[in-house]
Amino acid sequence: MAAVGLPKRAAGEKLLGPPQPAAGAAAPLLVVCALGPEVWALRGGDWAVPPVLVRTGVGRVRARRCVGNLLALDGYGALVVAGFGAAVGPGVEPGDIIVADAVRNGEGEEWPLESAKAMAAELTARGLTAHIGPHHTADRVVRGAERRALYATGARAVDMEAAAVLAARAELRPALPTAVLRVVVDTPTRELLRPGTLPAGLRAWRTLRVAVPALTAWYRQAVTDPIHAPQSSTLPQEAS
Repeated sequence: MAAVGLPKRAAGEKLLGPPQPAAGAAAPLLVVCALGPEVWALRGGDWAVPPVLVRTGVGRVRARRCVGNLLALDGYGALVVAGFGAAVGPGVEPGDIIVADAVRNGEGEEWPLESAKAMAAELTARGLTAHIGPHHTADRVVRGAERRALYATGARAVDMEAAAVLAARAELRPALPTAVLRVVVDTPTRELLRPGTLPAGLRAWRTLRVAVPALTAWYRQAVTDPIHAPQSSTLPQEAS
């Protein structure tokens, strides 16, 4: 992953966003990720509907602050947390995607997600390999025995931001349609900073870009669902 980079930007800067939508139009999709390379991959994807794409910065504190500020605007139709992550168990390869049906943290909190099956279906329809399972949000890179312990709890992926994003959503916009997905960069047998990391990172980067149409398709389903379907409100030019 370190081999792929962007010019340095402040976390929370809006990097891609639609013009002010017309009255009555669907509210925009908010896509958040932590890293510059994730933004670069997503920004170059085939967006049929332009999103508001924001880099939160790494870790729970930055993610919670950034997403809390964004959701306080109350102007988004759906939320996607996307980026790279690690698999904690067997049967998953670099470049596969793990879609969360729940996100947990180390304090025992858990946020279920209803979006997993629909998002996974959109991904597999586009030829991508998608798995469904709980994600665990950690405060640091998890390796070795820690991964095995997480797998024993039922977790399938680990990241460093998603639980904080969902905590903000639960507080501010609990009904907002939300999906969480991680493209696998490393696995228990191919951990970070070992031979093979660079090819795995490039594979994950390409997969994240190719996944963009699936995110758009899922968003369109979410905003046409009469249960959710928020209408656009006025958003500032800079969502930061």
